[in-house]
Amino acid sequence: MDHPAQITFRHMDVSPAVEARIREEAAALEHYFNRITSCRVVVEAPHQHHQRGRGFHINIDLRVPGSEIVVNHEPSLHSTAANSESGEWEKHLETQPDHKDVYVSIRDAFAAARRRLEDYARVLRGDTKHHTETTED
Repeated sequence: MDHPAQITFRHMDVSPAVEARIREEAAALEHYFNRITSCRVVVEAPHQHHQRGRGFHINIDLRVPGSEIVVNHEPSLHSTAANSESGEWEKHLETQPDHKDVYVSIRDAFAAARRRLEDYARVLRGDTKHHTETTED
């Protein structure tokens, strides 16, 4: 990478441990494609009133020659059933428990970035399948 990763934290305090993990993950991307020119990462914590239902949102912006690869990783919600005070079952949208951990969110976001980077490198090498036009007689 030409420049070190630029890391921004939103709605949370700067964490040296989280920053170190992001730098490790960003450096590991060089193994998959060594012509990355820049990497910007935004780590956004859920607002206080959304703490229960949402996990961390990770945005990764990779610049490569001739293109830009953007990953917006927001954990998906699944519905959980719970017994309410009235004794009836209610469904709530809840983030999977492991995605409330910033390290898991970072891992998953960089895994998605790695897959997209591998796809981009494959296209540049010409390793992708090309569909041939079929003519009907």
